Amino acid sequence: MATAISSLITPPALHLRCRSTASASVSVSARLSFRAVAAPQARGRGLALRVAASSAVFEAPAEVAARKLYVGNIPRTVTNDELREMFAAHGTVERAEVMYDKYTNRSRRFGFVTMSTAEEANAAIEALNGTEVGGRKIKVNVTESFLPNIDRSAPEPEPVFVDSQYKVYVGNLAKTVTTEVLKNFFSEKGQILSATVSHIPGTSKSKGYGFVTFSSEEEVEAAVATFNNELEGQPIRVNRA
Repeated sequence: MATAISSLITPPALHLRCRSTASASVSVSARLSFRAVAAPQARGRGLALRVAASSAVFEAPAEVAARKLYVGNIPRTVTNDELREMFAAHGTVERAEVMYDKYTNRSRRFGFVTMSTAEEANAAIEALNGTEVGGRKIKVNVTESFLPNIDRSAPEPEPVFVDSQYKVYVGNLAKTVTTEVLKNFFSEKGQILSATVSHIPGTSKSKGYGFVTFSSEEEVEAAVATFNNELEGQPIRVNRA
């Protein structure tokens, strides 16, 4: 009966080895102890390494956020090298890239520049934002999509839109076009009453279109004839609303 009970507790092969000699029993016990303790430790070290690696990945966007710049409204002729040279006077440029249309291979009139430090990025913004390149006023800002701790769920308050019977619809707007950008763009050619970019309800995301109002029929006709070109590097459509 004792042998039967022992066989149930200890696997037969191990039971036979344990009965052979005292030294064999110690050897088996040591091997069993090593496996029971060392394996969880190894798994723990692997888990710690994976956590550390993941932390490093999550930290990267926050580090890049303050030194990656959006450069908008650049001439189509500007190349990656020329964009790099433009910013090189203000620090070390890690990367400069002009964005191109994948179908036409034409410049989309904007790009991104990554400086080596946040201080250099700020210096570039101060020096270059609003300056003219090839007859166009460029825009230089920190890339918003990488900024940490920004709540994008709620839109910023929009100016009150003044409606009018003299109104145009502006379609195919780039996602970067805000109401202020739309207003400034149309104001360059004359006076307007108001402008607005439509947003997805409850968010700050643009629907890709907006409206501009004027005080006369002549101004509407002039807008339709003049403004069917590009805004923020993207062709727009201007029609009567």
